[in-house]
Formats: sequence, C-alpha cells, structure tokens
Amino acid sequence: MLFWILVAALTAALAVILLYPLLRGAKAADNIRAGEAAVYRDQLRELDRDLDGGLITPEEADYARAEIGRRLIAVSADEPAETPKPARHHRFTEAFVLLVLPVLGLCLYLTTGRPDLPSQPLEARLENPGNDVAVLIAKAERHLAEKPDDGKGWDVLAPIYFRTMRVNDAQLAYRNAIRLLGPSPVRLDGLAETLMAVSDGVVTEEARQVLEQSLTLEPDNPRARFYIALSMEQAGRPNEARQAFEALAKQSPSDAPWLPLVNQHIAMNGGAPAGTNPAAPGADPAAPGNPTQQDVAAAETMSAGNQQQMIRGMVESLDAKLSEDPNNFEGWMRLVRSYAVLNDKDRAAGALKRGLAAFPPPGEQGRQLLALARELGIATEGATQ
Repeated sequence: MLFWILVAALTAALAVILLYPLLRGAKAADNIRAGEAAVYRDQLRELDRDLDGGLITPEEADYARAEIGRRLIAVSADEPAETPKPARHHRFTEAFVLLVLPVLGLCLYLTTGRPDLPSQPLEARLENPGNDVAVLIAKAERHLAEKPDDGKGWDVLAPIYFRTMRVNDAQLAYRNAIRLLGPSPVRLDGLAETLMAVSDGVVTEEARQVLEQSLTLEPDNPRARFYIALSMEQAGRPNEARQAFEALAKQSPSDAPWLPLVNQHIAMNGGAPAGTNPAAPGADPAAPGNPTQQDVAAAETMSAGNQQQMIRGMVESLDAKLSEDPNNFEGWMRLVRSYAVLNDKDRAAGALKRGLAAFPPPGEQGRQLLALARELGIATEGATQ
C-alpha cells in the first residue's frame, strides 16, 4: 500500500511540475500588463511634480500627459480581450498531463516494470534461445570462446553465419570445422560458397579446388558439380560448361529443384535443355521460357551468333510471360539468371525486383531469389521496396 501511495505522490508532483509553466504563463501575461499600467500612472504623477516645480512648461506637460494617457488607455483596452486566451490555448495539454500521462505510465509499469516480473538475464536467454538467431549466435560464440577446439560448434555456427550474411565469419567457421572434424561434402561446399560470396559470385580458383575436393568425397554431389560447371561458364569456356551442365542434368532426378536452373545454363551455352525433350529427365515442355523441340532443331543449324540472338528472344519471351503470370517462382529464377549470364545486370536487377514483388523476401522463395542475386553479383539494394 505504501508503494502505491508513493507512486501517486510522485505522479502528482510530476503533474504539478509539468503544469506549472503553463499556469505561470497566463499569470505572467497579466503581471506584465498590470506593471505597464502602474509605470504609466507613476509617470503621470511624476509629470505633475515636475510641473509644480517649474521644471517643464504647461504646454510641455499637456503634450506629455496626452501621450502617457494614450499608452495607458491602450494597455487597459488590451487587458480584457487577452486574459482568457492562455487557458483556452493549454486546455488539451493540461488534460493530457492530468489524465493521459498517468494512465500511460501505469500501463507501461504493469507490463515491463513490475518487480514481480521474471528477469531475463543473458544466461537465461542463452539457455532457451528459441528462434532468436542473435541469441543462438551469442550462445555458440560463448561456447567456442571457452572451447575453441570444439569442431561441432564450428560446424553448427558456420551455416548460421552464412545465412545472416556474416560471410567472413562463416568462412573462418568452415575452415575451423574442416580442420577439427575433417573435410566433408557439406563443409567443403559451404566453404566454397563463402569464397564465392566474397568474390561477388565468381568461382575463384581456390573455390574450384575446394569443390574438386568435395567431388573426390562424393562424385555425384550436384552442388559441387553445378559450381564447377559455372566456373567453366565464367571462364569463357561454353562448350565445356554445356557438357558439364548436361551431365548434371542427366544424373538429376526429374523433380530435382535445381534442374530448371541447370537447363537454363545449358540453353545459355548453346545446348538443348533437358526440359525440351519429353523423354528426358526433368521434362517440362510447358514451363515458361523453355525452348520447344522446333526451337532446338532450328538452333542446331544456326551459327553461334544466331544462337545467341535466339537465346535472347527466349529470355524476352520468358520475361513477357512472367509479366502476365508472375506466380512462377522457377520462371523468375531462370529470368534473373538469364539476364545475368547475358551480362545485362540492369535487367537482371529489374527482374529480381519484380520477382520479389511476387515472392516477398520473408518467404523461402524470396530468400532464394536474394541468394541467387548475391551469387550472381546483382545489387539487391532497393529490390525489396
């Protein structure tokens, strides 16, 4: 009970402190006007004394008396009209201080400031981090600071760093995990992706060596095979890249999520995507932007320049179809990748922005679009607006 009495007293004291300048402002205005009138009356009395003492002539006294009287009348005339204004002007402010402010303070106290609320120290939050990624990272970092040779801790922390865009930290974590636990396809692929992220999506020589090491452990690793084929494409070796992508497409199941992207790269390098052949793995002739069998047959007889022109036409056709029907996630992935491969980064950024409008970043598909953009070196600033 004593506590609530103290709270009420403090609230009242605070209200008085806040209201005092408002109330004082009205009284100050009255005091200023009253003081001016008193000064003019004193001047009139002083004028009479000067006249009696012969210090001024009667004409000068009359002139001065008229001027002082005019000012006195002006002050007296203004006084009634301005007196109520301060009260009307501060009415809502006073109501807020007296009513709303105490209620808000009470609600805030009941939700966050009560002494009976359970505390949330860092130790307790680290024990039960829930879905708080920042707390998960803090927990793992604290553990590894105490036990830096715990390879499993680095193994867990590395992908979390990468998902939160702490690429350099992710690279160090993958290296520590490989050093302590030995290489594995997952760790090597993760390290390669961090190296590519640092180099704006380019498969560097170091990244390629890491990927080749991953393939020695798992020859059918589609992730490593895709990036090695991509390195050939980036190095300006389209024939080798096409063959590598075609080999990956043949080994992939028909419902593999990476197959549309592989087919796109096959087309970009002058080949026939698996999706264009109904009997081939991953066939999807109805997918927007895939070339028809007639397109493939015609492309086989074309020169390299004409094939490139045909590819651009296919990409533009895909762009138009996605404008009419934007609810095609794989189509947006292919379109962004196509423009990037054609070295048209402006259109790639525009396609990314439109794709994110259909599949916002909070969703899994939106995050995949952003990850693809980062892999390709496409600016993502402003793409989500």
